[in-house]
Amino acid sequence: MDIELFYNKQGSGPPLLLLHGNGEDGTYFVHQIAEFSKDFTVYAIDTRGHGKSPRGAVPFTISQFADDLLAFLDQQGLNQADILGFSDGGNIALTFALRYPARVNRLILNGANLDPKGVKMLVQLPVVLGYHFASLFKTPKAKANAELLGLMVNEPHIDPAELQALTMPVLVIAGTKDMIQERHTRLIAASIPNARLALIPGDHFIANKEPAAFNRTVRTFFNETAPAASKEESP
Repeated sequence: MDIELFYNKQGSGPPLLLLHGNGEDGTYFVHQIAEFSKDFTVYAIDTRGHGKSPRGAVPFTISQFADDLLAFLDQQGLNQADILGFSDGGNIALTFALRYPARVNRLILNGANLDPKGVKMLVQLPVVLGYHFASLFKTPKAKANAELLGLMVNEPHIDPAELQALTMPVLVIAGTKDMIQERHTRLIAASIPNARLALIPGDHFIANKEPAAFNRTVRTFFNETAPAASKEESP
């Protein structure tokens, strides 16, 4: 059964959906909401079980989150939207775009990965250890922690060959010191027809820590792809 995701809606114009990372909520995008609500109707969404969105009873999977996103678009009466996803939000956005390409106008993938091996080992190893440790306990807090860490340990699993099917404008963006391996980020961009690649000085959290450079890069992408952009207004 569909749940109603919590979201912060600001601005007017074509719809732009912001999808945060693992264990976060829509407030991560405070700088992007302020900037892009000047020209877009921005929806900063809390993923299922994150922030103020209900957990529901279904398993935590990237696939489920993508289906939640489809339900959200339907609930909002949006036939199509630009989507910017960060980290696990990028993985959700990519999964959604592969499954429901007609619903995506333009796609921005920030710090996304195709599989767990795309994460640098020094980052992934503590996550794996933490996941197995948390899985030993049955307290609600331990279960919730294991559930979040499990997303990073077990998902996603996307074949680079699948990305050839994406025909919408795509920007792949990451930090020069990202927790995602640079060769992996480059693989994602190279696997998507005509995708643009941008590497910004900084770590995994460039949208929040380096908002001026991040927003400038995203806005350039929007401006250069404007002729193909949907003219749909938010309801």
